[in-house]
Amino acid sequence: MSRLKNTEYAIVDIETTGGYAHGSRITEIAIIIHDGSKIIDRYETLVNPQKEIPLPIFALTGINNELVKDAPIFDDISDKICEMLSGRIFVAHNVNFDYSFIRHELESSGLKWAARKLCTVRAARKICPGLVSYSLGRLCNSLDIPLNNRHRAGGDADATTILFTKLLEWDEEGILSKMIKNTAADQRLPPNLPSEDFQKLPEKPGVYYFYNQSNKVIYVGKAVNIKKRVASHFSGNSTTKQRQNFLRDIYSISFEECANEFMALMLECIEIKNLWPTYNRALKRFEPKFALYHYEARNGYKYLTIGKQINTQSSIQTFNNEYDGINLLRTLAEKFEIDYRFCKFTRGEDDEVPYHHVEEQLPEVTTSNMQIDKALDFIMNNNTSYAIIDKGRSLEERSCIWVENGHFYGMGYLPVDIGFNDPQEIKNYVTPYRSNHYLMQLINSYITKYPRKVFFNGEL
Repeated sequence: MSRLKNTEYAIVDIETTGGYAHGSRITEIAIIIHDGSKIIDRYETLVNPQKEIPLPIFALTGINNELVKDAPIFDDISDKICEMLSGRIFVAHNVNFDYSFIRHELESSGLKWAARKLCTVRAARKICPGLVSYSLGRLCNSLDIPLNNRHRAGGDADATTILFTKLLEWDEEGILSKMIKNTAADQRLPPNLPSEDFQKLPEKPGVYYFYNQSNKVIYVGKAVNIKKRVASHFSGNSTTKQRQNFLRDIYSISFEECANEFMALMLECIEIKNLWPTYNRALKRFEPKFALYHYEARNGYKYLTIGKQINTQSSIQTFNNEYDGINLLRTLAEKFEIDYRFCKFTRGEDDEVPYHHVEEQLPEVTTSNMQIDKALDFIMNNNTSYAIIDKGRSLEERSCIWVENGHFYGMGYLPVDIGFNDPQEIKNYVTPYRSNHYLMQLINSYITKYPRKVFFNGEL
């Protein structure tokens, strides 16, 4: 049996108007004081949230506006609650949820409070491993714990107290004491995330993946130190809806170790493009807005056009803004003497506008098309192929990023003792990925900063 001397526990359950503390309020609270052997005090009350209770909440809890209209507001009971919680271990099922609400409400009432926490979800995972589910209802079924008045603060607090008492009795290895004494790091983990997933993370550069209950990737991140970066996601006491939902949705983690931070950054960008995870926001914005296209019309003439970037359509080159694209098109027209009637840009989806409208006879088809082919060859041949070579994940390998004709081709790892007769052989050792404008921006910035890591054709 796990006991800390002179330790008392405040076992808490609350009902609320919503799922996150910053925009929701408490409608009911139950606090059971336990000395490690028995219950020594109890407090339970409805709370007037001073806002409408949504119908889905009423359907779940049975608490509606009529039921709480004469209940005290939180300010009226804040001193009592703070008094009962102070100096005691705060215990709850999915402790961070209840803790975030009560701390937020107490702060709103002008009271500063903090406590050591103990999560019965995480404690049950350690002491009773291998159960189908660790939700309160499923745990009560598995462990023969009576659960009456479900989804009401008093009923859930009673069940959590019985669960806590059983965990104390079954804890022959002192797990609870360790969790409390160390304010265990794994108690800061999301409630549905097995601590083993976190413990397996390396303290090395790489990319990590968060998965939801359906094993779908919901977030991809990169790090110099994977374990430290992942832990930072779970620190702090943010009460926003996005953070609360994010933490509840995390059920597992995997990772891909990389040789350095730049390889991790590249892989992160690639994976976000491929997987489009729900909680990744920033890198989704980095899309080129315009592109250079070429096509052959029914009249046999080839055209160059600047238009809006379309992900499903192959383009010659992409641009952050329309001006850069038009400027390149003008340069190509002058350099290769292309008739401006075959150089176009679009203002809207179906509104193609030529540079100049000239009432002259069109040039001969073969000549005109040859001029455009020369312009295209110039763009392609003006883009060089090269490799970025750096240290690998171990002494036996080197990392490599291969750029072909000005486009990112792929990346991977090479045996340190291998040589190349033809730079194209390097493609056999890298994983091909689809290039995009943002990846090339990253590469161009990197080679400007580290030119000695760049090797062109003939240098390998």
